[in-house]
Amino acid sequence: MIRLGENQELVVVKKVEFGIYLAEDSQSETRVLLPAKQVPEQIETGDKMEVFVYKDSKDRMISTTQIPKLRLGEFAPLTVVSVQKIGAFLDWGLEKDLFLPYKEQIGKVREQDQVLVRLYIDKSKRLCASMKQIYEMLELNSPYQRGDMVSGRVYEFSDNFGAFVAVDDRYSALIPRHEDHSFLRIGDCIEARVTGVKPDGKLDLTLREKAYMQMDQDAKRVLEILEEYAGVLPFNDKASPEIIMRETKMSKNAFKRAVGRLYKEHQIEITEKCIRKI
Repeated sequence: MIRLGENQELVVVKKVEFGIYLAEDSQSETRVLLPAKQVPEQIETGDKMEVFVYKDSKDRMISTTQIPKLRLGEFAPLTVVSVQKIGAFLDWGLEKDLFLPYKEQIGKVREQDQVLVRLYIDKSKRLCASMKQIYEMLELNSPYQRGDMVSGRVYEFSDNFGAFVAVDDRYSALIPRHEDHSFLRIGDCIEARVTGVKPDGKLDLTLREKAYMQMDQDAKRVLEILEEYAGVLPFNDKASPEIIMRETKMSKNAFKRAVGRLYKEHQIEITEKCIRKI
């Protein structure tokens, strides 16, 4: 059986002016065309060829000697070449762009975005892309350890967990929800530091500097926020993590460290209900 979305070795069963027909064997009635411009010289009936099988713009099964950027069972970052109401179209290295249905998108995509997608066959037996279920396909055996700097691509957000990242477009990682990631979009490439490796191999990441380096930036940010509040912040470092994150985009621990530094430097005073700039 000829398999859609996969590379496979097929037999040349017929030569025509516009190409050659390939089949599983010489007796098979199911055949697929390889266009003439891709037919190797001196190919003969009975020869075997490895091709990739997909569907053309008229929904006919066709083969190619080109290597696509994505096959069944794989995921990869593909570039959005156009966006329509029904979905987007992605460049996957073949003459026909790959369709990403609207219902298979996680967040809004724009032209020239690079998004992680997998290949699947829809109910109409067409090859399509999906931004969903990438989490299950990522590897857990990364070579990275705590403290390492890594590159990754954001592929999903969760209110409960944070921002999911594919390190090297390959390994499973997470920026925890207590870290500010509100400025990120699906498809963004980031540089981050590994803060931990879970027992199952998943990585925890941070976009922040090490604590002693980040503290200067955080203290400066607290002073800026105080200026925005006319010198009086209507909560202190005992406020809930949710309030602190909403107002400062910092975790509670980072906020407490910054406030502690400013207090020691006599730049602020802390009361039971507020923080006041001196």
